[in-house]
Amino acid sequence: MNDSIRDLRKDYTLASLNEVNPDPIQQFDAWLHEAIDAKIPEPNGMTVSTVGDNGRPTNRVVLLRGFNAEGFVFFTNYLSRKGQDIAARPVACMSFWWPELERQVRIEGTIEKVSPEESDAYFASRPRDSQLSAASSPQSEVIESKDILFDRMEELEQQHPEELPRPEHWGGYRLVPDYFEFWQGGPARLHDRFAFTLQDGQWKIERLAP
Repeated sequence: MNDSIRDLRKDYTLASLNEVNPDPIQQFDAWLHEAIDAKIPEPNGMTVSTVGDNGRPTNRVVLLRGFNAEGFVFFTNYLSRKGQDIAARPVACMSFWWPELERQVRIEGTIEKVSPEESDAYFASRPRDSQLSAASSPQSEVIESKDILFDRMEELEQQHPEELPRPEHWGGYRLVPDYFEFWQGGPARLHDRFAFTLQDGQWKIERLAP
């Protein structure tokens, strides 16, 4: 084992978590706003984990773009690896890590596509370059060179000098949660963990051992 990794340690001492909001959406909202107020870089960055037909999990970091009582929304290429995983097994897990606050949140649930209208509205709000790159990239596919992407972007720019329509292969997903876990780091590795499990339409709250 590499000694430089083995000896890396941090004691968590910033806060304790003795009680939580009975509504996990409100608890998440409070923590996210505290992360924003703390000026954490990209506080809406999250790891999204999926499982494909082969049974192997994979994850990647994407950006949360909205949430409410219906679920948590992000946008991507439907033909990408995560899109193919979701088509095969429409479940996922989202993980947020805010080291400056010594906090983690994990959210699990089922995945569904957002409405075309919602995807259209978000795509229209994106910067022009982001629109062009999303429309140009065959995400997760093998390409010979990056020049292919630049050529495709230039072609689309000429074809659509004003408004670029959202490509059919790109849009939003909504994770509909049935499980939350809120983690607050604690001294001596005695972290605080609270789990919310949806049972018969109600959230059951339990404290977990660290």
